[in-house]
Amino acid sequence: MRRPPSCIPIDISTNVEMSKRLTYPPRMNSNLAVRALGALAHDSRLAIFRLLVVAGREGMPAGEIAQQLGMAPSSLSFHLKDLSQAELVKPRQDGRFVIYTANFDAMTDLIGFLTENCCAGASCSAGDVPNVCSSKE
Repeated sequence: MRRPPSCIPIDISTNVEMSKRLTYPPRMNSNLAVRALGALAHDSRLAIFRLLVVAGREGMPAGEIAQQLGMAPSSLSFHLKDLSQAELVKPRQDGRFVIYTANFDAMTDLIGFLTENCCAGASCSAGDVPNVCSSKE
């Protein structure tokens, strides 16, 4: 089997970090990942999610989200429903307001799912990938 030029062969049997990852039960699976990525595959929903990530754990009321993004309340409600069904956003009641927060656990799980086999289990970051396995010699 021919490997791409500049790829470093890695013996994953000795990679402790990879062993832990393979034995830890994943919280994200293909179905959940597809649902989350599908929800984020729209300009408005991606903008909403990114705004909520910036807002942090305190979240934002729907009215403020609509105002900051210049979005009609009915349109915002539609998109928030999709993000909630994909478990990327959590609503909570605060008096007469609904506060929305990004589900950071789901975001972390999605990123982990997408990168779990990166670099054949070697410790690397996304920025390292082009340097580790490049088709250029």
